[in-house]
Amino acid sequence: MSFEVEDVICIIPARGGSKGLPRKNVQAIGSEPLIARPVRHAIESGVIGTVLVTTDDAEIAEIAKSAGAIVPFIRPPELAQDLTSTEDTLQHALLEYEKMTGKEFKVAVFLTATDIFRRVEWIVDAVSRLKNNPNLESVFVGLATHKNYWNQQSDGSWKRLKPWMATYTSRQVKKPIIREDTGLACASRAWLWREGRRIGDIVDVVVNDDDFTNIDIHEQRDLLLANAALNIYKKL
Repeated sequence: MSFEVEDVICIIPARGGSKGLPRKNVQAIGSEPLIARPVRHAIESGVIGTVLVTTDDAEIAEIAKSAGAIVPFIRPPELAQDLTSTEDTLQHALLEYEKMTGKEFKVAVFLTATDIFRRVEWIVDAVSRLKNNPNLESVFVGLATHKNYWNQQSDGSWKRLKPWMATYTSRQVKKPIIREDTGLACASRAWLWREGRRIGDIVDVVVNDDDFTNIDIHEQRDLLLANAALNIYKKL
């Protein structure tokens, strides 16, 4: 499926009622409000025609618009609760904006404000892979980790996630496992979002090994850590 820049929409959720870190999305990260960072990344990518922030909060809306996003509507309160799913939020925003404009997007990009150590080229890569391979349904960023993982069974016992994890070897030759990090960048065919799905089944992964991307801002200490890490990151 061929598409152009104007066929791609990025939707960034940012509600006002965060609990772990009150007013999280307007807190400063470096020299900019948290919500402004993914907006800037989306614009700088050059592969997105529409950057939309979905929020229930007037202050967040104004900051997002100042950063270059559109906020064509305020999200209804029932979609801004603690247990509201990301899928419901994205579906609502896409359908609402398509209904307002009469346009049907082909690709939808998801970014979060809380994942700050994003590289703009990851967004470009995700969208480009969808464009170059019509069979793909989604492309997202994933962190390569060499840690071993265990699942607790129904009887309370523990079992390795994969049998090969029982063989211990050096990190340099060990098979990595990929952690899904869609908040850093995720591009999907828009029809998936209309169905209430964030990612499809036929996927590709932009593999990332940057440990800074483990920082996800949900509490005050996360914000302090992120700002300290950002100063280090700039020097690398």
